[in-house]
Amino acid sequence: MTTARTVLVSGGNRGIGYAIAERFIADGHRVAVTARSGKGPVGSLTVTADVTDGESLDSAIAQVEAELGPIEVVVANAGITKDMLLLRMTDDDFETVIDTNLTGSFRLVKRAIKSMMKQRYGRVIFISSVVGLYGSPGQINYSASKSALVGFARSLTRELGGRGITANVVAPGFIETDMTASLPEEQQAEYKRNIPAGRFAQPSEVAAAVSWLASDDAAYISGAVIPVDGGLGMGH
Repeated sequence: MTTARTVLVSGGNRGIGYAIAERFIADGHRVAVTARSGKGPVGSLTVTADVTDGESLDSAIAQVEAELGPIEVVVANAGITKDMLLLRMTDDDFETVIDTNLTGSFRLVKRAIKSMMKQRYGRVIFISSVVGLYGSPGQINYSASKSALVGFARSLTRELGGRGITANVVAPGFIETDMTASLPEEQQAEYKRNIPAGRFAQPSEVAAAVSWLASDDAAYISGAVIPVDGGLGMGH
């Protein structure tokens, strides 16, 4: 029997974040999602917030805790890309991606973790990417932001591991989303040739790994990077 927890997923209105929220609802948890626009899945509480705006997160977290109780699980999922080769990438292209993907995760986790420290229980899960450690041309900003989450999780583990709080990273590979579906077929085939599993993942497969890390079964796992990439980034 799973203990019902209060879960907050950033960027839970589409893609992987939406699938993660759906899975937590199916597991019987109380689920809230942050979104700049749109809504999370049926059964979730959607709060309007932008991870680049600390004040919006303050009010969002206050609302979640007033309606669902103290946050026990936080999933830092909100992220953006601005792909460009280094010599053409502007300072703004780099800084905007870092501000959302990395600093946004800091803003979210710093605020959500206060309840966990009081309760001496918590699960922090960062959604990174295979390219965080594997690298990808044209994604220096995105790759840097995603690899930084590993250092964040490991430092957090060393700070708060003794208080019943774990911090882990899930690193998805190519996921079956609207974005990958819109790629030319030859490009999709080329990507699949490099993936030992020979296919893209379903968002639900990423959500399953997140669900497990949030469970009581994963209480002794912290500072880990769990790849969900069909073998693409092995050894990275």
